[in-house]
Amino acid sequence: MREITHTSELLVRPRAPEDLAACVAALAAVHARDGYPVNWPSDAARWLASDGSGTAWVAQWGDRVVGHVALVPPDGGDVSPSLVPAGTEVAVVSRLFVDPAARGHRIGALLLDRAAREARQGGARAVLDVVTTDTAAVALYERLGWEFLAVGQQDWGPGELVDVRCYAAPPA
Repeated sequence: MREITHTSELLVRPRAPEDLAACVAALAAVHARDGYPVNWPSDAARWLASDGSGTAWVAQWGDRVVGHVALVPPDGGDVSPSLVPAGTEVAVVSRLFVDPAARGHRIGALLLDRAAREARQGGARAVLDVVTTDTAAVALYERLGWEFLAVGQQDWGPGELVDVRCYAAPPA
């Protein structure tokens, strides 16, 4: 994949079903470089599309999909929703990644902003959990002013507790 050198053709738009193959290819590059997702899914397209009760967007550069984010309702596995003040509606940022060849152009920031704006428009605050070892993601969230809530643990299966840092989107 060629390196991206300018941002004039970047578009963040709703994900369409025909984007899934390109999203999986970008996710595979992310997994090879960064180890995200930690446990590679047996069906990566289904894993990405499993956010069916939420909304997802892609970052498109020219004719290439180079990033992805989803905004979904909280489920029992998320830690961050339990850390916001009582009565606060939340939406969970999920499946956020940017192709390594496209990094350095604020694509992750644009995707996060899109998800946070969508949450606010729906009367909710965007929150997310990130594994503590993903220092690049942690640095991005903190650089963008996301509020650190706490460190918690997610249950990833029998005997597999994972430490996560929990964040909430900055207020509007």
